[in-house]
Amino acid sequence: MSVTQVALAEIYSPKKVLDHPEFRVLKPGEKPASDANIAAFYNPAHEIHLVQKPRPKPGPGQVLLHVRATGICGSDVHFWQHGRIGDSMVVTDECGSGHESAGEVVEVGEGDRVAIEAGVPCSQPSCDACRTGRYNACPDVVFFSTPPFHGTLTRWHLHPAQWLHRLPDSVSYEEGSLCEPLAVALAGIERSGLRLGDPLLICGAGPIGLVSLLSARAAGAEPIVITDLFQSRLDFAKKLVPGVRTVLISRNSTPKENAEKIKEAAGLPLTVALECSGVESSVHTAIYSMKFGGKVFIIGVGKNEQVFPFMHLSANEIDVSFQYRYANQASITDLSIRSNYPKAIRLVAGGLINIKPLVTHRFTLEDAISAFHVAADPAQGAIKVQIHD
Repeated sequence: MSVTQVALAEIYSPKKVLDHPEFRVLKPGEKPASDANIAAFYNPAHEIHLVQKPRPKPGPGQVLLHVRATGICGSDVHFWQHGRIGDSMVVTDECGSGHESAGEVVEVGEGDRVAIEAGVPCSQPSCDACRTGRYNACPDVVFFSTPPFHGTLTRWHLHPAQWLHRLPDSVSYEEGSLCEPLAVALAGIERSGLRLGDPLLICGAGPIGLVSLLSARAAGAEPIVITDLFQSRLDFAKKLVPGVRTVLISRNSTPKENAEKIKEAAGLPLTVALECSGVESSVHTAIYSMKFGGKVFIIGVGKNEQVFPFMHLSANEIDVSFQYRYANQASITDLSIRSNYPKAIRLVAGGLINIKPLVTHRFTLEDAISAFHVAADPAQGAIKVQIHD
């Protein structure tokens, strides 16, 4: 590991926060000062609470941000309730949540409104992942909110200036925060090989499924079929994209039976599926819905080990691919042109993708714990819950 890589891990070491004398867990109902650096943390006991931590000071190449909008991702809820995602991302101590954020620079370059790219790779020439533009594979990445690193759901956040993306005046903090899940969807569209006029299946009408729907429509997919277990989410999808075809998935039906309903709704053979739930039965449904030579591209996060219908895949030459976060798909030197983040901002600013309707619930930073409980409860009908400050 290079000196620069060591320095990056040391700069953002979670122990600096946890061992600081100003760090403490706030009592339920406690009202902190209006300028206090509060944040939402989870821990191995599956507790979610507000903490107060020190206000950081920017060093070389860094800026201090006032985080103005942060969305709650499904992974945030997963870390809180389950304590891990796979074997490599495990909550072992108090850990700050949040990585879908936008804010304002308040120290060094004051006044800039920016979207915050939460993954900070080493960016070293010796790192093959960074050098080739697939920095989501950097072994030394600091990804805020992925244990052990604290997240961006906080009032004051320190961030490398290189990994901030300026927002046009026409793009709000709320939209800037949504550029993180939009970057995920754009990476999926690119890597799935979706082309103009391709018939498409989207499995799951949660936030990632819906932002994939918006992206796929902008990319020219037709027809698009979207599935979900909840009719309310399918109704929401229909409002977003009136031309989408919806299929309500029955828990009592087999994946093959659900696939037949999908093929009937599509009216022609489907060539690409974007699987956005990570649920094994949904992956099976996507596989059985594909034509010979089709592709199932899995964006969703699911259980650690799953069983796939191997011989159906083999006999029908159906490709299965996966996605891990996002990257610029080009080269680290071409970041401003090809990165999914600037692309997301351009698409929003240019009016090609309208992500505003996705935010259904808004909370203040002081009410972040309530926001988490709404985000975790499907009965609340939330699509994207955001916290504003």
